[in-house]
Amino acid sequence: MTIPPRAMILAAGFGTRLGALSRQMPKPMLPICGVPLVRWCVLWLHAQGVREIVINLHHKGEAIEADLGDGSQLGVQISYSKETTILGTGGGLRQARSLLDDGSDRPILVLNGKLMFELALDPLIEQHNVSGAEATMVLRRDTEGIWGSGFGLDDMGRVTTFLGRAKRQLAAPELMFTGIQLISPRFLRRIPATGASCIVRTAYAELFEETQSLFGYRHGAYWWEHSTVDRYLHGIRNVLDGRIQLPFAPFGTRGVHRQARVHTSAVIRDPVWIGPRAEVQRDATVGPHVQLGAGSRVKAGCHIRNTAVWDRATVTASIHDEVVTR
Repeated sequence: MTIPPRAMILAAGFGTRLGALSRQMPKPMLPICGVPLVRWCVLWLHAQGVREIVINLHHKGEAIEADLGDGSQLGVQISYSKETTILGTGGGLRQARSLLDDGSDRPILVLNGKLMFELALDPLIEQHNVSGAEATMVLRRDTEGIWGSGFGLDDMGRVTTFLGRAKRQLAAPELMFTGIQLISPRFLRRIPATGASCIVRTAYAELFEETQSLFGYRHGAYWWEHSTVDRYLHGIRNVLDGRIQLPFAPFGTRGVHRQARVHTSAVIRDPVWIGPRAEVQRDATVGPHVQLGAGSRVKAGCHIRNTAVWDRATVTASIHDEVVTR
């Protein structure tokens, strides 16, 4: 039986592109259907058999630690790597190395805490082990046309084009990096010894230039990142529309919670997610594509659509395409 990898969730970023939202909570704590993004990552890891998780923290990291604790309530063991200054993806892994590397060749799964995705972990692990890869990057087509396509693979899955640099003349690069990766512990030695660093432009670039042991795993299922307000709202729409399957969702991914209060004159236009103790007052219209957090309120007569209302926040006017915070 294969021992599942340890995992690291990268959750230290500032979330600058979220604007004012990031001043209230760190990006990995953005709620979707009552569950923060970072908790969705933990739930997915648990569903895939992973039990040992490390999370790096910096910007408002205490909110993440307060929500997840030691992980025991979720059936996992969580350790934290706290960065006094932000270290980037490479530096963050370097600092957490003692928590990730037990001296064996057990691989380490690294993923970004701003993501939601569908991925079966076992085939990724199998390819990584069979290929003898030092690192395997999860790659996909840029179906949105905004991320670029700087990576190419040969028939064996080996990376032959890296950020546009090609070792051999093959077909044009067609893939983007998802921010999900499976690495062997020895790969961590390639990270610069000090300072903040990007793991792609340092350790991965070195591995690509010096060896034949950088591989890619093709991903074609759901993947979404939530770095802006628009992308956050779009991600909620995707979940409400059923574009991603989340069998481990603790509160479901659409519908009205049994503890919510909806006035008989209010109109609910699916799809929506209305959380526990949320209140929709008389003559209000909610939906489509609305998420109401626990204890939130929509005042009488308000019409809202394509909107996320955070826990205990109150909507006092008709709005659309917004995030309502406390």
